Amino acid sequence: MPIRLILDFLAAVGQRAWFFGATCVAAPRALRRPALIVEQVFFVGSVSVILIGVGGLFVGLVLALQFYTALSRFGATSSLGGLVALALLRELGPVLTALLFAGRAGTSLASELGLMRATRQIDAMEVMAVDPMRRIVAPRFLAGIVSMPLLAGIFSAMGILGAYLVGVKMMGLDPGVFWSSMQHEVSFHSDFVNGLIKSAVFGAACTLIAVYEGFHARPSAEGVGQATTRSVVISSMAILALDFILTAFMY
Repeated sequence: MPIRLILDFLAAVGQRAWFFGATCVAAPRALRRPALIVEQVFFVGSVSVILIGVGGLFVGLVLALQFYTALSRFGATSSLGGLVALALLRELGPVLTALLFAGRAGTSLASELGLMRATRQIDAMEVMAVDPMRRIVAPRFLAGIVSMPLLAGIFSAMGILGAYLVGVKMMGLDPGVFWSSMQHEVSFHSDFVNGLIKSAVFGAACTLIAVYEGFHARPSAEGVGQATTRSVVISSMAILALDFILTAFMY
């Protein structure tokens, strides 16, 4: 039994590695049709802006309340802006955006491709000599890599706005102190750029997992539902694991 489990695990890893390799090979050819990529950027990115923006705003409000309460005990409320910006740009922005992305766009991608598998549309493409990796998978993969950093930037910006509303408008913190603390604490390379790199990696992982699960879903209503559920669960675990790995290398 243990040997069987190990063999099944290795087979699953190998299948996913092959799928990732085939997607990377098909990605340059998919760039020849940028309209497909733009369409998918709108599908997975633009329609998620409201969700990401509202989520970032409330996260910023909560962070500011928590940090202000803690900092006021030590007379260090002037550091509120810098702490909130660091928390959002380094960790919360990329991670929470990726989790929301997996729940919103990842499920849509998995269910869409699963339905295409169930209705034999992917099989029809193969019969007509149309490469489904180049036509279906690669544009969605590239769209996820492009969309995630933009969405993470929106999340962080809305979070900083929420912190400003709490710290300056509610608690009476001087706005000059709030922004100067942020400018002093935040580094463009180690905080902003590394946050964008994290977001791009998370976007690639979430999109790849979603399209893989949908592409290999069983051709039934139950199979599509299971593929959608697996895409969210596996994406969430992958995001948290990748966050630890990337943080260990970056910081």
